[in-house]
Amino acid sequence: MISEIISTLFTKYPLVGAFGAVALIMLVSYWFANVIGQKRMGSAIAIVVALILAFIAGKFTGGSKGISDITYFSGFALLGGSMFRDFAIISTAFGAKLENLKKAGLPGSVALLLGVVFSFIVGSLIAYAMGYHDPVDVATIGAGTVTFIVGPVTGTALGASSEIIALSIAAGVVKSVLTMIITPFIAKAIKLDNPTTAMVYGGLIGTTSGVAGGLAATDPKLVPYGAMTATFYTGLGSLLCPSIGYMFLKLFL
Repeated sequence: MISEIISTLFTKYPLVGAFGAVALIMLVSYWFANVIGQKRMGSAIAIVVALILAFIAGKFTGGSKGISDITYFSGFALLGGSMFRDFAIISTAFGAKLENLKKAGLPGSVALLLGVVFSFIVGSLIAYAMGYHDPVDVATIGAGTVTFIVGPVTGTALGASSEIIALSIAAGVVKSVLTMIITPFIAKAIKLDNPTTAMVYGGLIGTTSGVAGGLAATDPKLVPYGAMTATFYTGLGSLLCPSIGYMFLKLFL
């Protein structure tokens, strides 16, 4: 009886099934994180698990859409598609208020701009070193190092191929996971122990999920301050990377 319910859920209501699968992954990941005494790293573990499952599914099916190539998990094609990506961008933009950025002061504003520009330049240089010399490809991968949302937004705007967009997402995900893991270990060295430094850190790094997870593992009281500037990072990157960033690359490539 239970197997029939599960089968019906994943075949007739694939999107609901996809949400259920994500919830299960999150549950198991946070349980494991709690077992090893690092409960705040649950999100990072969940991302790694999801990437591994997508890789295994891609190898198993020989397809190009990861786990969604499996019939029972076809709902992931919609859950991980452009519609929900754009929804995430819009919801982030609606949740941000200019008054909050003003509260961050000049340090937060400067850190925000420098963070986007620095990430884009570093990502672009890495893309060029990897053999990608087309301005569209380089801009898309560079934007992916800003965040895993800015990458596909830039790629879609510039007409990049799906393979390049996938690379940009991967770059952003790696950055997010590394931020979650590394932040608690470097917090003391960079004096990440007060609201001001948390706002600057959020502006420099930018990945909201990574900054929030990393600060939660460092000091939960710092999360709102880091997230305050990081929230604007995606919107600013989405504006700058496909426009000024791309035109800048066109001058040199």
